[in-house]
Amino acid sequence: MNRVESAHWPGELRPYQRQALEALEARWASGDRRAWVVLPPGAGKTLIGLEAARRIGRRTVVFTPNTAIQSQWISQWREFERPEGCTAGTQRSLEHDVTVLTYQSLAVFDPDAETDEEGNELSLLGRLHGNGSALVEALRAAGPITVVLDEGHHLLQMWGRLLAEVLRELPEAHVLGLTGTPAESLTAAEAALVDTLFGAPIRGASIPALVRDGYLAPFAELVWITEPTPEEQDYIAEQGLRFTELCTDLLSPGFARVDFLTWLRRRFDERVVEGGQRLGWAQLAAQEPELTDAVLRLHHAGLCALPSDARVLERHRGAPTADDWMALLGDYVLNCLRPGVQGGVEGDPDPRDVEALERIRTALPAIGYTLTRYGIRGGRSPVDRVLARSAAKSQSTVEIVAAESDFLGPRLRALVLCDHERASARPSARLREVLGDQAGSAWLQLELLVADERTRALCPMLVTGRTVAAAPETAEDFMAFAARRRPSLELTLVEVGSSGSLMRVEGRWTSRTWVRLVTEYFENGGCRVLVGTRGLLGEGWDSQRVNTIVDLTTATTPTAVVQGRGRALRLDPTWPDKTAHTWTVVCVSDAHPRGSADWERFVRKHEGYLGVAADGEVMSGVAHVDPALSPYEPPPTAEFAAINARMLLRAEDRGDTRERWRIGSPYADELLATVRVRPQRHRGALAPRAAGVRPRPPAAVPARFGVDTAERLYLPPLWKTLLSVPLTAAAVLLVALALGLSPLTGGAAAVCVSGVICAHRLLSRGPRVQRAAQLLEIAAGDPDILRFGYAVADAMHEAGHSPVGAEGLRLDIDTDGTFRLTFTGAGPAEAEAFSTALDETISPLVGSPRYIINRYRMERPADAAQARRMGEDWLLGRAPENAVLFHAVPSLLGRNRRGVEAFARAWNRWISAGEPVYTASPAGSRLLYTHYATDPYPSETESRLTWL
Repeated sequence: MNRVESAHWPGELRPYQRQALEALEARWASGDRRAWVVLPPGAGKTLIGLEAARRIGRRTVVFTPNTAIQSQWISQWREFERPEGCTAGTQRSLEHDVTVLTYQSLAVFDPDAETDEEGNELSLLGRLHGNGSALVEALRAAGPITVVLDEGHHLLQMWGRLLAEVLRELPEAHVLGLTGTPAESLTAAEAALVDTLFGAPIRGASIPALVRDGYLAPFAELVWITEPTPEEQDYIAEQGLRFTELCTDLLSPGFARVDFLTWLRRRFDERVVEGGQRLGWAQLAAQEPELTDAVLRLHHAGLCALPSDARVLERHRGAPTADDWMALLGDYVLNCLRPGVQGGVEGDPDPRDVEALERIRTALPAIGYTLTRYGIRGGRSPVDRVLARSAAKSQSTVEIVAAESDFLGPRLRALVLCDHERASARPSARLREVLGDQAGSAWLQLELLVADERTRALCPMLVTGRTVAAAPETAEDFMAFAARRRPSLELTLVEVGSSGSLMRVEGRWTSRTWVRLVTEYFENGGCRVLVGTRGLLGEGWDSQRVNTIVDLTTATTPTAVVQGRGRALRLDPTWPDKTAHTWTVVCVSDAHPRGSADWERFVRKHEGYLGVAADGEVMSGVAHVDPALSPYEPPPTAEFAAINARMLLRAEDRGDTRERWRIGSPYADELLATVRVRPQRHRGALAPRAAGVRPRPPAAVPARFGVDTAERLYLPPLWKTLLSVPLTAAAVLLVALALGLSPLTGGAAAVCVSGVICAHRLLSRGPRVQRAAQLLEIAAGDPDILRFGYAVADAMHEAGHSPVGAEGLRLDIDTDGTFRLTFTGAGPAEAEAFSTALDETISPLVGSPRYIINRYRMERPADAAQARRMGEDWLLGRAPENAVLFHAVPSLLGRNRRGVEAFARAWNRWISAGEPVYTASPAGSRLLYTHYATDPYPSETESRLTWL
């Protein structure tokens, strides 16, 4: 037994850690030497990596993304009970039993070594700097070793090819990749690389599962929305005016040889294609949806005529966005103004077009676009930079930290994450009048926290890969703290700036040392607010006592989001009821078409990130921050203060957040697609519904005339009932005479029997009419969203796409009335397929569906009397024809006859009488053309992920 294998972890492994290690041992036992393990931040990946290496029992080399994480691996190994001489170090010579290095120690390339002497391109290994080459040689010479790649997603994003080449040089090595980034978040290329190098990932428990089990702290996602400062708003409004001027120019007659509006008419109204054939709007919208949507929003704003046979839907009833204008303008430039093309006719450039192109070229950069030879390309506009680095965001951070201090008192341990310590590039001269050189930097944030009396008392500190700084009194206290821990450091204080408000702590030390010391000082309460960069503290950095994060970063990748928020999830032994908050500060302006850029970043951060909503559901998307928030647009400016106030109330009540997480309750640890639907018209009230019980179809659904029902109801006209009296009497009299009765007696019997029959028929009309009225009431109006869900689920089951049908559908209702439908009991793939199919079914009839199906809609009776009249008319065959709408048959079910027939049967059972129609047939083509772009079930839908 070697020294690594003879080490021992003195603590107890958690169940999910044991499961991960057992999965690794099974992988090694199968003969594989590589594995990729996915576990959330705070789950103890460092411990799992070292314990896995210990069980393998070989010399171990660990690679980490930065020096802060490097020191944590060293510290963790020192907590193992080890035999004498079993050490850990950071030397490239690999002389220690456990060596921890940074990726940068390997991936340093020689800029002069791209090709060999004959001009052949060198491999990445061949291009390594001398130090990197020496390290690879040391790894090769070390014999069978274990290589652990911490936060391995960095390799996928930056050094994937190099990793593949290095591992080819180490065929006997066991290689373990560790990451907190969910496998679902990897790009296709990254997932393919993981599969090639490591095989199928070993997936550990999810963040919600570990919170529910009590191994991670419950948390809340909060937002603070602010407007830019007045100076910034003036600049943004000025840029918005330039955009307006460009749009005004475009709409003015004489702008070019073929004016913009003339081009729109030719392009979207006349739309004559090669051969002189006129393209239908349905076909055009299917081919170019972005352009057709944009032109319809222009029409809604009153800027152009409505193209013939086009229909304006809900999504078109809004002002055209900057992207709408740019899409249309790009099409205009490429197909009308570009040199050599004049309205589609080859020829020399017209001077008016040349001038128009130049006016467009000079106007676009101010709004974040560029005119290239290939059209208009988007970029980051100056307005976006102002929003991302707004001074209002930095000041909002002060307000958040002050509020959290009021709520938590001495318990507060806040981390403020910024993109950069100092700005590396100065803004343009004009922008410098609006933004300071250090706008949005960690330095500026520290200055603001120190300048405010409420937060200065929290002793804020700045710690980055280059700097440690604080107010003078905090810096001096920290220096004394560090001297007690490491007397040999010989630290000094250097004044920063001329005001003397900040001091930098300097000495002969590295970030590996100062991060560890600052972290200890922070956890002990000497400092209660740390300001740092995402690159150093936003990933891998461990502090058990962090309970508040303020996110000022612009990064929206799943890795950055998960890692940054993971800093606050570790349990705090000094506070068993710890609850973490992550605040995202967002700056929004309504004075510019790109004024929602920061909001869009906020939305992207939450698209795949799971949080707990107001009703306790764990789901992705901004709705778990607040149910009133929309992923499509920011709230109106007038609502900012109310939203911020709600966030502060939620922040104050950490107990409510813990209750929402339902710690200790059972779960499946399954992530399923969910459709969120907010219908514009809704019939009656729906209650939340648990899955597992088979629902009963309605007793009646609309038909072409009246309703379609399994019940047999017949009502003869009144004249037939009255006519039956003499006929019945005559028949009874004849029978009586045949039996030998006297005419008088037979006549009396005939009158009596016929009267009884007539009375029965007259009396039975009332209940039949009443039941008919009830069936009409059941079928009238639009079906509720559950019935659409039942139809799709049953169709999927009958067509063989799911092992369960309508019984698998679960309904939850948000506090704002939004319905959430989740298809359970089948699996993630089936839940996603259901989500897509339901959305296709209730969405506007656009694109090119293979089949469509009709739905009849009957108006609801105004009162009971009208319902009885309608019921009687239906029973007598006098019901008027119901209105008809058309829905798309979901593409999943429209692929073949079995799916189409299954959908039709489910549709007739739950929704309406109707028949599927093949749109490629002459009749189907006409129907699609007639009903194209209609909205049969007006509603807002969005797809999200729900954790169960």
